Amino acid sequence: MNRRKGYLLALLLAFGYLSLLLLLPFAQYVLVSILIAYILSPLQRRLETVTSSTIAAFSLVILAVVAFIVPFLFVVVAIADDAARIAQNADPEQLQVAEIEAVLESEFGLSVDLASTAADSGQQLGTMVLEQSTAWVSTITHALIGLGLAVFLIYYLLKDGHRLYGWVREMTPLPDDVQDDLYTELDQVMRAVLLGHVFIAMVQGFIAGIGLFVTGIPNAAFWTVVMIVLALIPLVGAFLVWGPAAVYLVITGDPLLAVGLFVYSATIVAVSDDYLRPIVVDRYADINPAVIIVGVLGGAYAFGIMGLFFGPVVLGAFIAVVRVIDENYERLEGANETQMEADVTEE
Repeated sequence: MNRRKGYLLALLLAFGYLSLLLLLPFAQYVLVSILIAYILSPLQRRLETVTSSTIAAFSLVILAVVAFIVPFLFVVVAIADDAARIAQNADPEQLQVAEIEAVLESEFGLSVDLASTAADSGQQLGTMVLEQSTAWVSTITHALIGLGLAVFLIYYLLKDGHRLYGWVREMTPLPDDVQDDLYTELDQVMRAVLLGHVFIAMVQGFIAGIGLFVTGIPNAAFWTVVMIVLALIPLVGAFLVWGPAAVYLVITGDPLLAVGLFVYSATIVAVSDDYLRPIVVDRYADINPAVIIVGVLGGAYAFGIMGLFFGPVVLGAFIAVVRVIDENYERLEGANETQMEADVTEE
């Protein structure tokens, strides 16, 4: 490597590092915009056949705000309200704490004061919230800026996404057919994760949440969202919520509601998974449940909440790249040697 190439490589690394520093504070919002733009891209292509790309992208941004961002904010507010109510305003009569304490003492010999413990926790949480008020203001400001950034990115990814895709293809030193195989595999992985797992998890959580609402489980909206997240993890699923909820109904003196919730969740929720997952997943890439489990859990640690969606995609993409390399490695190696011989001949 000569000095000129070394200098260019150093510039590339320096500006790449600085660009990464610019993106990291808003990484979650960048991932959200990529996810939403990917979902809406088929609609963008259809609308571009009847109108300009600018109008199509602007219309879909409005759709994204109405269909994705606004409902997400309402869900966040509802979850925060339920969580605060659970931690701060625990009502012993509503939660039937006395009955639970009596059962624990009579059956297991445990003497506990759940109401006092909940009240103490609520007071501690309230003190912490007051002390962290400045941090909350900073967090809200950052979230508003991030949401604004996400909206702009969705617009430009929809409007100019084809240019970005073309630039990536041009900069990638692979034959067109190999790139076609690679991007097809990646697209199948993305669709399999979104439709075969995320969509089914949302359906399962929503169906299970109906059972919680009907049987009168406190803070059902909060637990519904928790079930949606848990349903992303194969072999675990929403049972970790509706199972204890059925036990709660038994302890609080509603055995019929408990049986009804158990039967409803064990049949309707389970059947929805058995029927929906093969129908959706079989149309796209088949991802092993182990990949989903590692991807969801590892992704949550690595990327935050968006890692629940992108974690399995990253692992699936890695498997797809390995598959493409295995299928084309010898041919690419031969093509590289041929290109080197051609370069020597020209010189």
